Amino acid sequence: MKLTKYEHACLVLEIDNQTLVVDPGVFSESLPTLTNVVAIVVTHAHPDHLDRPRIEAILKANPQAQIFSTAEGSTELGNSVTVPELATDYQAGPFKLEFFGGMHAIVHSKIPQAQNFGVMINDKVYHPGDSFSLPNKPVNVLAAPVSGPWMKLGEAIDFVEAVKPRLVFGTHNALLSEPGLGIVDNLFGLVSTSETAYQRLRTGESIVIS
Repeated sequence: MKLTKYEHACLVLEIDNQTLVVDPGVFSESLPTLTNVVAIVVTHAHPDHLDRPRIEAILKANPQAQIFSTAEGSTELGNSVTVPELATDYQAGPFKLEFFGGMHAIVHSKIPQAQNFGVMINDKVYHPGDSFSLPNKPVNVLAAPVSGPWMKLGEAIDFVEAVKPRLVFGTHNALLSEPGLGIVDNLFGLVSTSETAYQRLRTGESIVIS
C-alpha cells in the first residue's frame, strides 16, 4: 500500500491502482487529478478537511466513489454519504475501513463541538481526524495531528505514546511555518524508540506500507 501526504490533513492511499482519499480540504492545493478513486473519507465537516468543490471534482472524475463521513459531513456534501457505525468494518475496493471516536476535540467552551471520526485503513494506518481518539488496537502507521486551535503539541506526544505505532508522521500542519515544523521534528524525536519511529512527510512525499 502506497501512502502519499498532501497539504494539511489530506492523504491518498493506493493499492493495485485503486485509490482512497482522506480529508481533501481547502488547503489541499497540490492534490492532483485522481483516477480510480473507490472512496473518499471525510473525518469531519470543517473546511480544512472538507472542501466541497474539491470533492465534487473528484466525484466528477470518479462517479462510482463512495463517501464516508459524519452526519454533519453528509449534510454539508448533499451527496449519498455513508455515515458509518463505530467499530464496524466497511469495504471499499481493496480498502477495509473501521471508524472510531465520534466527536471533534474541544476547541473552546463557546464553540460547538463537531462530530469527528478517526479511521483505520486495512488494520495498518490510523488517521484520527481532529481528535486523539484511540483505536484500541495495534497501529502500524499513525498520522498524528501536530497543530491546531484545539491542541497542544504535548498532547500529540502523549497520543503517540498511547497508540505506540511502528511509524508516526505529522499531519494537520498547514498552520506551521518551517521553523515550527522543525520544533515538531525535535519534539517528536523524543518519542522515537526501538518500537516507534518518527518521519516528517513533506507535501507530495510517499511511503510504502507492507
